Amino acid sequence: MALEAVLCPCCGGSDVVKHGRSAEGKQRYKCRHQDCPRSTFMRQYAYRGYLPKVKQQIVDMALNGSGIRDTARVLHVSPTTVIDQLKKPRPI
Repeated sequence: MALEAVLCPCCGGSDVVKHGRSAEGKQRYKCRHQDCPRSTFMRQYAYRGYLPKVKQQIVDMALNGSGIRDTARVLHVSPTTVIDQLKKPRPI
């Protein structure tokens, strides 16, 4: 049996513990690093809109002039997800 190390996707720390299960039954994890801005995460999300890579693509497409519906159609997420992501304040 091989153990696979779980690393926090935000800070890269290995001080991670199990933190229950999601509604879909997937394992949830919690980063115990003090300075990590992300408290919980999952290794495999059920919805693509939760992925950090997709969130960054939403912002990039908006900066390049793509509309909300166009962005949602290309990335296979809902327009509500696109709007919510664009309303979030960004750190400078």
